[in-house]
Amino acid sequence: MTSIISAQNVVFEYISHDDNKILALDHVSQEIKKGEFVAVLGHNGSGKSTLAKHFNALLLPSEGTIYVKGLDTRNEENTWDIRQTAGMVFQNPDNQIVATVVEEDVAFGPENLGVEPSEIRKRVDEALKTVGMQEYAKDAPHYLSGGQKQRISIAGIIAMKPECIIMDEPTAMLDPSGRKEVMATIKRLNKEEGITIILITHFMDEAVQADRVFVMQRGNVIIEGTPKQVFVEIDKLKSVGLDVPQVTELCARLHKAGINIPLDVLTVEEMVVELCQLK
Repeated sequence: MTSIISAQNVVFEYISHDDNKILALDHVSQEIKKGEFVAVLGHNGSGKSTLAKHFNALLLPSEGTIYVKGLDTRNEENTWDIRQTAGMVFQNPDNQIVATVVEEDVAFGPENLGVEPSEIRKRVDEALKTVGMQEYAKDAPHYLSGGQKQRISIAGIIAMKPECIIMDEPTAMLDPSGRKEVMATIKRLNKEEGITIILITHFMDEAVQADRVFVMQRGNVIIEGTPKQVFVEIDKLKSVGLDVPQVTELCARLHKAGINIPLDVLTVEEMVVELCQLK
């Protein structure tokens, strides 16, 4: 697979309120392949959201380079194309919804891109169908649940036809039902539509569903790999203030108790299979 986003030795510094330089990204180099579903973990201040904002040129590197589909984010002439390629969904959907009718909100992005009205109509209908919200097209967003609002925010990005969607903790403000709705939408976009997904999250059960996981600490990627490769590093994850999936924690405790069970079990279904095979 070809890379859709490439970070090469990226450094980002910002100035604090007392005029000190704060290093938020410390020589980060990563490749995101087209069609991947990547989860990025890390506690507050680890640099994960800062990195996400570099992926669609909301922030620019102090040093190093970010390429989005081969375009250098530091070149202002590329910004328009970069943001069409990589759309962004934020934590609070209320900050991203701008219209008083659902379908008008979804149409906002394509309208600003200068898309023809007939094509906008088609894109809005397709985007709402993709996120399972077509029956709410004429509704007012403020009557919707948190999960429904976030799906409308995602539809607004889909209508702009991006190849990659960056999601900065999109389920952080949702209840379990809303989180489930949004994660189902994310997985469907990735698997059925082929859209590259970069999910910033602090929920381990969401990261388990990704193809690849990055763990960040103090502006660095400290662990990288498949969910099975990452979550087996229980002690290292806990040392940087992160948890592991409950099933993985249970496996570790059973293993310490002398029960022969793999440490890389991530889901309840996998756990059931392993337990049934014990003699």
